[in-house]
Amino acid sequence: MAFLEPIADAPARWHRIDSPIGELQLVGDGRSLTRLEMSPRSVPAGASRDPGAFADTEAQLDAYFAGELTEFDLPLAPTGSGFQLAVWAALTRIPYGETVTYGEIAAELGRPDAVRAVGSTNGRNPIAVIIPCHRVIGADGALVGYGGGLPRKRLLLELEAEHAAPRLWRS
Repeated sequence: MAFLEPIADAPARWHRIDSPIGELQLVGDGRSLTRLEMSPRSVPAGASRDPGAFADTEAQLDAYFAGELTEFDLPLAPTGSGFQLAVWAALTRIPYGETVTYGEIAAELGRPDAVRAVGSTNGRNPIAVIIPCHRVIGADGALVGYGGGLPRKRLLLELEAEHAAPRLWRS
């Protein structure tokens, strides 16, 4: 996935929504989503509340949590270093309902020695859920390191596992 550059000097817009993992705060620049925060603490300085700017994001999140959407299609503009952006882009390639290790991400990036840097970058993911950092697990298969807390990580993985399972019967 290619990320967009945030619009320089664009006034930030924000909106909060309820979800099965708690309140989520959406922040954007009027064109792209720049942040999705769990348990938001404060509104960005100078930002204006604009629910309409996030209608598509909210609809896609609702469909995701209902198990009806497996891949987001939203303009994203996270801010980070080249390495961080590469890690976050790699996260978007992890298929719905699957997990990978930090080491696998590091190897995919051609930096097998950068496992800790991948973990640190994963923890700084500015667009939680949509950039699926919850799909990254420890080398031993353990659920480790999730900024939103391990109960949320477990819930997201369980939701995806439930809806990614093959369906033999359709009603």
